[in-house]
Amino acid sequence: MGHRERGGLSFAGLVWHNVAVKKLRLTFASLAVATGVLAVVTFSVITHSLRTSELAIMQTGAADFTIAQKGVSDLLNSNIDQATLARINGYRQIAAATGVLLSTTKLNSANPLFLEIGIRPTELANFGVTVVAGQPFTATATDQVLLGYRAASNLGKQVGDTITIDDVSYHVVGIYSTGQAIGDEGAMFPLVPFQSVQRQPSELTLVFVRTTAGTDIEGLRARIEHDNPQLVTVRTASDFGRADRSLALIQAGETGSSILAIGVGAVIVMSTMTITFIERTREFGVLAAIGWSRKRVMGMVIAEALTIGLIGAAGGVALSFAATQLIGQLPSLVGILHPTYTADEFWRALYTAGAMSLLGGFYPAARAARLSPMEALRRE
Repeated sequence: MGHRERGGLSFAGLVWHNVAVKKLRLTFASLAVATGVLAVVTFSVITHSLRTSELAIMQTGAADFTIAQKGVSDLLNSNIDQATLARINGYRQIAAATGVLLSTTKLNSANPLFLEIGIRPTELANFGVTVVAGQPFTATATDQVLLGYRAASNLGKQVGDTITIDDVSYHVVGIYSTGQAIGDEGAMFPLVPFQSVQRQPSELTLVFVRTTAGTDIEGLRARIEHDNPQLVTVRTASDFGRADRSLALIQAGETGSSILAIGVGAVIVMSTMTITFIERTREFGVLAAIGWSRKRVMGMVIAEALTIGLIGAAGGVALSFAATQLIGQLPSLVGILHPTYTADEFWRALYTAGAMSLLGGFYPAARAARLSPMEALRRE
C-alpha cells in the first residue's frame, strides 16, 4: 500500500479526514470526553489544593513531623491534652515538642480564613518563629498579639497598632516570620489566654516535634503511634488521610469520579463510533477488498477515537481551568482554594481521555476489522 492512502492522503491524514468530515459528531463526542476530563481534572486540582493547604498548616512549625488526633473529621478538630504532650516530651529522641492551639476566623472579606495560633512565648523559637519587629507577647497577656509579616502588610498594621479579631481588640506587640506563607498570613496569641477565648482550656490542636540528631524518625513515629493509639503522626501529604477523614473521603471521591467519567465517556465514544461504523460499512469492505489487514483497519478506527479523545482532553483542561477559577471565588473557599496546575494534572487529562477513547473505540474497531467485503456489499 505504501505510505499514501485514499486520495493521496497519508494514514494520519486519512484518520483526521475521517474524524473531521462529520463536524457535528466530532463536536458531540469531543464534548463528551471534555466533560469527563473537566470533572476528573477539576476534582484533582481541588483535592491537591486542599491537601496543600493542610500541609502548609502542618509545616507552619519548624518540625520533623507533626502529631494530631487520629481520624478527626477536620484537622482543626484535633484535640490533644497537656498530659499527652508531657508524655510525648518524655521520649529521649525528642529535642522539642511544641503544642499549639489552632483556629481560623473570618477577619474580613479579603481574609476569610485567617489562621490563629495559640502558643507559649517560650516555645516561639522551637516553633521556628523569628520576631522581626517589636517583641514577643507575655504568657498571660489577654490583649497582645503577634502578626505574621504577610498579615501585617496585607492589613496595613505596624507594631503599636490595634487590631480587632473575633470582636476582641489586641495591641500588635510584634511582627513575626516563620518562612511558611499560611503561617505568616495569620496571627499568634499567648496560649493560655487564647485557650480561654476559644473555650478550650488545656487543649491543643497539634504537636510539632523536633528530634535529636541521628534519630530514626520513622521508628520514633511508629513507637509514638503504638504507645498512643489515639494519635497519628504526619510527615508528608500522603499521611493526611490518617489524620483527616474528610480529606480521605475527598480523595476517594476523586477516584470514584475518575472511574465514573471514564465509564460514561467510553459509552458515549462507543455510541458515536458505532454509528460511524454503520455509516461506513461499504468503506470498510472496500478497504478489506484492496488488501487492508484487519489490524490496519482496527488501528485506523482506534486512531480516530484517540484523536477525538485528544481534542476532548484539550477542551476539558481549558474548561477545568475556567471552572476552578470560578469555584475559587466562592465565599466559602476564598483563601482556602489555591488552584495550581501541575504536569500531573495534564497527564491525568490525557490518560482519562485516552482510556475513554480506547474503551469506547475498541468494539466498533473490532467490528470494522472483522467485516468482509461480501458482508459489506450485502448490507448496502
